[in-house]
This record gives sequence, C-alpha cells and structure tokens, in this order.
Amino acid sequence: MNTLVSYRLDDGVATITMDDGKVNVLSLAMFEAVNRALDQAETDAAAVVLAGRPNVFSAGFDLRVLMAGGPDAARLILTGFRLGHRLLSFPAPVVAACAGTARAMGVFLLLASDYRLGAVGDYTLQANEVAIGITMPYFAIEICRQRLTPAHFNRAVIHSESYAPDAAVAAGFLDRLVPAAGIADAARATAASLAALNRPAFTATKLRARAASLEAVQAAIAADEASFQALA
Repeated sequence: MNTLVSYRLDDGVATITMDDGKVNVLSLAMFEAVNRALDQAETDAAAVVLAGRPNVFSAGFDLRVLMAGGPDAARLILTGFRLGHRLLSFPAPVVAACAGTARAMGVFLLLASDYRLGAVGDYTLQANEVAIGITMPYFAIEICRQRLTPAHFNRAVIHSESYAPDAAVAAGFLDRLVPAAGIADAARATAASLAALNRPAFTATKLRARAASLEAVQAAIAADEASFQALA
C-alpha cells in the first residue's frame, strides 16, 4: 500500500503489515497508512491480520514528536487512540500477529484486537509510560483494563512491568504463543476461522459485549483531549 504498510488479500483475509525497516515507530504517516488499509479491508469485507516486521510488532509512538510536546504531540497521540477505538469496534475479526517487541501504543493496538498471537522468542511487551516519566493517559488505562487480568492490571499499568511472551499470555496481553516461523500462517488461519462465523452475528455480539468498554474508551479519549487542551 505504501513504504510503511503493505496490504495483501487472500481468501477473505487481509494481512496488514507494518514495516518501517526499524522498530515500527507509530508516526502520523504510519497511522494514516494503517487506517487506509483498514478502509480497504472494510471495502473487501475481509477479516484482518495486523502484523509487524520480524522481531518487532511496534515500539510505540514517535518519541521525537511525543517528547517535543505541543499540538503535534497531541495530534499524534489522539490519532493513535482513535485507531485503537476503531480496532476495538471493527466490524470484522482482527487478529494481531506479534512477532517481537511491543511497547506503549504498540501494546495498545494488540489489546484492541480480537485475538492476539505471539511468537515464541526472546522479547518483551510493556506499557512503559510510567517508566519513561509519562502519566498513563486515560485511554491507555481503559484499553488495558478491558483485556488484562485483574492480577496484572496494576503491575502493567502503574508499575510498567515488562512481560516475556509466556507471562504476557498469563497477563492478558496475548492469547497464545506459536513458533516464530509459523506465526504468519497461524494468524491467517485464525482470521479465516473467525471469518467463517456468521458476520452480522459476530459484529453485533462484539459490539454488545464491548459496549461498556467502548463507551469507557471513548470517554477516555475525550478526557485525554481535554487534558491536552488545558495544557495548550
């Protein structure tokens, strides 16, 4: 689709792959490309696999923009949060394929997906905001709350605990692990299985089951936007 995101449609499954050649920094350009790919998937009525590059899913927001602050940082953050809300309410199944490191907004994209596959390997997942001196945004708290187990919610959100893949499954960041060499095939197979479900029933049930979470996430985004405006 462009140099940051590719789109491949096979038998009703759209694989959207983020690859900036480095650590998949989530810039405005990356968010725009992912959203365009999701638009295409909706047009194609396809289930989605959201993947990163080998050994890294995403290291999170572009820190150069984030640490500079101001309206550019606010725009970047809110764009990412709205993408998270879009994934959480997407009308087709979304399977995330995490082949490596995930940090901050990269973790939140995983948590907004319907099913999360992780590769067996030596890497970590972390909501690291507090560790780098950032108060957890309201959105981040709510997107973590709706998927992480109660026993790990405080440890992940307040303590910035870092999780190896097997611990990430126990905490709720991932659903299951597969061999790294087979993660792409496993993700497509999982998406195809979910796509075989009755789509209207799937979508309606997804929205009904997540109604409270979606409302909380939407309110959290509004609260984060208000916080940015207060600082302007």
